[in-house]
Amino acid sequence: MNCEVIAVGTELLLGQIVDTNSSWIGEQLAMAGIDSHHQVKVGDNFGRMQAVLSQALERSDSVIMCGGLGPTQDDITRDVIAAALGVELVRRDDIVERISQVFGGRDRAMPENNLRQADVPDGAEVLPVMPGTAPGFKVETGGKAVYAVPGVPWEMQQMVGECVLPDLKRRAGITAVIKSRTLRTWGDSESGLAEKLHEEIERLDETGECTIAFLASGMEGLKVRLTAKAPSEAEVDEILANEEQIVRGIVGDIVFGVDDETMESAVLDALRSRGWTLALAESLTGGLIGSRLTAVPGASDVFRGGLVSYASDVKFDLLEVPEGPVVSEEAVTAMAHGAAKLLDADCAIAVTGVAGPDPLDGEDPGTVWMATLVNGQVEATKVKFPFDRERTRQFTTVSILNNLRMRVLAGG
Repeated sequence: MNCEVIAVGTELLLGQIVDTNSSWIGEQLAMAGIDSHHQVKVGDNFGRMQAVLSQALERSDSVIMCGGLGPTQDDITRDVIAAALGVELVRRDDIVERISQVFGGRDRAMPENNLRQADVPDGAEVLPVMPGTAPGFKVETGGKAVYAVPGVPWEMQQMVGECVLPDLKRRAGITAVIKSRTLRTWGDSESGLAEKLHEEIERLDETGECTIAFLASGMEGLKVRLTAKAPSEAEVDEILANEEQIVRGIVGDIVFGVDDETMESAVLDALRSRGWTLALAESLTGGLIGSRLTAVPGASDVFRGGLVSYASDVKFDLLEVPEGPVVSEEAVTAMAHGAAKLLDADCAIAVTGVAGPDPLDGEDPGTVWMATLVNGQVEATKVKFPFDRERTRQFTTVSILNNLRMRVLAGG
């Protein structure tokens, strides 16, 4: 069984929107054990969409068309599929009612053109999951299936996950369970991790019980993806759990999370486990560290607060930083002590530096002093990032959070 993905939308070709839908669908297909040999993007043009769909049906067992199910005149996916099958579009009263309920729940009147979304090819099977106003549907032709799903990512993901993938697996006769677990790391390179895990990867190549793959994710670290296949979900979960422990034993504490766990949630969990609180003194990051921490539900039982001491006189007056260069070890150390004192916290993070584009205190852009305070002791580090302003701020944020995580895990 192989499944082709067609992403519809002129905005994709113009680069106005990045096609993340195709990559997500491709990943889900792979984990389900379904091959995907082709992914295509096509603009909102009837002739070109028809040609792409015709080609897909010639070379693939099934097709997922993503996008073009909206209420406007350029949303013509349903028209193209109906033409390919040689059938008319029919308006479904049950879908009209569902769309009306969506608008009614928002206390808004339904525009007349939304009724176009209730038109589906005659004989189509409407997908039971409909998160928004666009219904998805499936049609069959010549023993092959075409699935139409919306381009809105969260709507598409729910439809594909709950409706399309189970149907594809049923059609393919797939009964085994394929699952992945992603270990998120910070502090090593892809080549460094590959070297450390070389022997384990070779062992897995021989046994076939699991696979290891690497995915560089920029400021979110390096991901190590474990994938296994077994007759049942319980068995595959056991394989992944065992392999996770093996990998953690090899690479150590650079693993900070699993799947969707973030660095900030890992830091908060580590502090919470010891009953410690945290304060911040941010200069270069301008509140970014605090923003990420407070995005985690339950952060308030750990995070006391932060001071964005962007101007030098704020550092001098509020944090008792000694007069002099503010991009220095002395300054960042005083900032960490000052934040912990002002906010009555057990631990503190302090950051100061030069985001750029101009030098400051004789230091080049990308120069950062960062510090952590744990048990009254400050550890300060100077780094020089070769990035632009925004990436310097982002990498500083994750790096200092990881520094604190490692100190807390080590007991301070």
